[in-house]
Amino acid sequence: MTDQLIALMAITFGAAIVNGALGYGFSSITVPIALLFMTNRVLNPALVPIEVVLNAYVLWVNREALSTVWRRVLPIVIGLAPGVALGTMMVSRVSPDWLKFVTFIVLLPLILLQAAGFRRPIKSERGGGFVFGGGVGILYSVTTISGPPLAVALSNQGLTKKDFRAALGFIRLAESSLTAVAYYYAGLYSAESFGLIPYILPSIAIGVPIGAVLIQKIRPETFRRVCMSFDAWIVGFGLSTLVPKLGLIEGPSRWLILAGVGLLDTWLLYRFFTVTLPKLKQADPETAARLTDELAHAPVAAETLRA
Repeated sequence: MTDQLIALMAITFGAAIVNGALGYGFSSITVPIALLFMTNRVLNPALVPIEVVLNAYVLWVNREALSTVWRRVLPIVIGLAPGVALGTMMVSRVSPDWLKFVTFIVLLPLILLQAAGFRRPIKSERGGGFVFGGGVGILYSVTTISGPPLAVALSNQGLTKKDFRAALGFIRLAESSLTAVAYYYAGLYSAESFGLIPYILPSIAIGVPIGAVLIQKIRPETFRRVCMSFDAWIVGFGLSTLVPKLGLIEGPSRWLILAGVGLLDTWLLYRFFTVTLPKLKQADPETAARLTDELAHAPVAAETLRA
């Protein structure tokens, strides 16, 4: 077993704990760290088949609510196809270092928006859904991450918890399945990628139940914000180490990226712990539950896993 495989097992174990606690975040944690020593072309084809199974399970658990939401999210699902095709082409043709750079650049604002609690509903679900779906398709096929933008978008559309979970499961199963097929036709699957799966699956099997127990002792929103903060620092570090290889920024000045991300994230954390969290603690239980649900911007799949 190589050092890279040991590191991947540790990373996916931690990411599985986050996923078990919050119901999302496996790829959001795994990808930024693993890309420090792997390429998208090796990592992505290992993660996508796993996510097909996970998303199918989430949709099956929430299947009763699917009949009420599938028409609303169908434009997003239709828009996924061209986005996945374009993203897959990028994975197969763009150089690994530039692909890492694009991944980090796209992930960083999404992470910071989640940390800032950004909310803005889509006024035209049909027209906006096609465009949004295309963007999500590109993002997922390039990075295997789509939870942050999907969760933010769906949580702002007035869906109930069950409808929210069903809609997210429907979209994510479609995007992971389409990406799995696109990767096959693009010839991206390899023995090296499939060789990673046996080292990832045990981490998921052990980590998810631990996260489900852990979240019972920690306020979910606090845990989520700390995880997003960790992700922001990892992406900032990844960009700082990558830009010299691409000839974009040379010398010590490259660390200004990490410093800038760190300062912004520190300010967001300070605002959360001094403003948002005290409001949650002071609110009555019903109001606190509503505020926490609004801030989460993510499915509560941990409850279904515990069940």
